[in-house]
Amino acid sequence: MNGVKPRTHRRTISRFMLAMLLLAPTLLSPWSHAGPLRELWQARRQAQSEEQEAHGGAAKGQVLENVAYGSSDQERLDIYLPHQPHQAPLIVMVHGGGWRGGDKDSRSVVVNKIERWVPRGLIFVTVNYPMLPDTSVLQQANYVARALAYVEQHAAQWGGDSQQIVLMGHSAGAHLSALIGADPSRFASLGLKPWLGTVLLDSAAMDVESIMSNRHLRLYDDAFGDNPRYWREVSPILYLSRQAKPFLAVCSSRRQTSCEEAEQFVGKARQLQVSSSLLREDLSHRDINLQLGTEGDYTRTVERFMSGLSAGLAAALKVKS
Repeated sequence: MNGVKPRTHRRTISRFMLAMLLLAPTLLSPWSHAGPLRELWQARRQAQSEEQEAHGGAAKGQVLENVAYGSSDQERLDIYLPHQPHQAPLIVMVHGGGWRGGDKDSRSVVVNKIERWVPRGLIFVTVNYPMLPDTSVLQQANYVARALAYVEQHAAQWGGDSQQIVLMGHSAGAHLSALIGADPSRFASLGLKPWLGTVLLDSAAMDVESIMSNRHLRLYDDAFGDNPRYWREVSPILYLSRQAKPFLAVCSSRRQTSCEEAEQFVGKARQLQVSSSLLREDLSHRDINLQLGTEGDYTRTVERFMSGLSAGLAAALKVKS
């Protein structure tokens, strides 16, 4: 050996460690935002790239930031691409935040998921959408449906396969995803076409009409108001139809209402012969989102669900039965 490769390898590690040290204070915050996260992602990919190039390997992946799917500043996507994607499956992630806050590039939404799935060849897309009080919850569902339709229409441009898309949402994002997925025909006029399936991460708002008719958290008043007709319009369980695609409902066993709502939703889906599964996890509401993508039974169970949706996903995820 001439010594070049070992020196390149040490330099790669040094740059990565420097990036980690600089970004550590931000990463400790549960609500870290776009710049630091993208910088960390790029730093990690750059480190991997330099090491691979030193050994004749491949180049790094890419992040397409703030891609517009509509005219407002909040109608934006971030698209995390693997190296040289070709007919890659896609995961479209909808953040939570009580329909009033949250962001597409917060740490719990992004980091562990892209670290696990993008290197395996999946495209990971995160969605921002307009917030309360300026935008109603039903309007938010329309924005998310537009974002999903945009991904379907442009997937091929990014090396993705529009026939292999999984919709995923957490908390309020899971409610919006469930509302869209319960009866996709409600949103067909927005250009939305069927996708493979949906992963719902700890929504406790499947039956809004029932929630609002009983004692409930104040945040639901802000989101759903006092009109019973509107409660019905934003209740996923009331719109659940045979047209719904397969879904997995994950709930925190530490939140009784969440698992009760999920169980009822799955029960009705099964009555309609819609493929559906319930996964109870002994994790907090936040960790249901944050821990997905880390090595363990939880992530592997979600991957088994997704791998059952298509051969492409099964090949990318390499899930063992």
